[in-house]
Amino acid sequence: MDRARSPLLVRLYRTATWLATPFVGLLLARRLKRGKEDGARLTERYGRASAPRPRGPLVWVHGASVGEMIAVLPLIERLRARGFRVLFTSGTLTSARLAQARLPPDVPHQFVPLDSPLFLRRFLKHWRPDLVLLVESELWPNLILEVNARSTPLVLVNARMSPSSFANWQRVHASVSALLARVDLCLAQGPEDGERLRQLGAPRVTVTGNLKFDAPPPPVDIAAFDALRLATAGRVVFVAASTHPGEEEIVIEAHQRLAKELPNLLTVIAPRHPERGTAVVQLATAAGCPAVLRSDGYRPDKGTAIYVADTIGELGLFYRLGPVALLGGSLVRKGGQNPIEPIKLDTAIVHGPHVTNFNALYARLDEAGGAALATDGRTLAAAIYMLLADGASRQKMIAAAQVTVDSFGGALERTLGAIDPYLVQIRLERH
Repeated sequence: MDRARSPLLVRLYRTATWLATPFVGLLLARRLKRGKEDGARLTERYGRASAPRPRGPLVWVHGASVGEMIAVLPLIERLRARGFRVLFTSGTLTSARLAQARLPPDVPHQFVPLDSPLFLRRFLKHWRPDLVLLVESELWPNLILEVNARSTPLVLVNARMSPSSFANWQRVHASVSALLARVDLCLAQGPEDGERLRQLGAPRVTVTGNLKFDAPPPPVDIAAFDALRLATAGRVVFVAASTHPGEEEIVIEAHQRLAKELPNLLTVIAPRHPERGTAVVQLATAAGCPAVLRSDGYRPDKGTAIYVADTIGELGLFYRLGPVALLGGSLVRKGGQNPIEPIKLDTAIVHGPHVTNFNALYARLDEAGGAALATDGRTLAAAIYMLLADGASRQKMIAAAQVTVDSFGGALERTLGAIDPYLVQIRLERH
């Protein structure tokens, strides 16, 4: 970015990240100790590649974590089908593990470099992307500036701007406006996201919809599914998916209430952060509910009340196992989790009141009778019991939810249409 046009805060950030570069090792060592980094791949955080650059035109796709990766998987497939090579980066261990399982073999995964000019220059010099796609809300200043300095087209896809993020960015409006001016195109999930991006200074915004609606249901390991189905034969299964601290206590209370009416109930709790699995087992045990960890190799037996699914990439398995699921992050103020996958797998949805991450979808689901609302252990138990006991009502809810989700589709084609001019230009320049 031209220093003369660069706001003071951006210049200060850039200077601070330059000055902090020699001390990055301390930060990474701390994160490694906390289990947030892969020790064998730390060099990727410095922008040092651990894989060769594929030959041919390359699209760099970056998403922060698991949700963003799942959303762009169909887009990656379509880019590959058009002859483009793809590099995918993310920033979390869970996304790296899922990438190993879900990305095609010819799509390398790298941890995104820390937002230092030095590391990003090193990264870009090796990979030399022809197009950069940032997923959802990844507005890292140095990343944007270094990509722009190479005159590489940069597009925000599936762009999201929550009310809270919008309020935060408004406090530094000049800085975010200067960054967004360097983005070639913002493809927003919804009209509200698009309007907030425009107000923050994005000059080119198109509403294309949410790619998550076009993502296929998650795959399942058939052998693992059959083994669990055998282990839970004769039991009623309820799934609490992507739970956060404060929610497991509510789920355990609901289980205790339900067990009085459904003594064969098995509750599966899949914490949003799998490393919390042991803590969830301790909570359940302290409440008098026998619990085991999936990562320890256990399968639920007749004495298991709570089965803690602390593994990566297996929610599709549990949604297929349990006919009813609570979507976590909604009983506490975390904004709620994405209900699209379980709905596509014929699972009835229960959610809490805190769903700001997916407000429009949950509002439509509730209006159509495609989901049930709970606020505490008592109302959660009541909603689950109704859905487990009344198969006809459950199927009616699932059907309404699937119609609602289908009505939001089409983002993949609109996104491809929007980035097609860049793909055509890359082809022309290559030839």
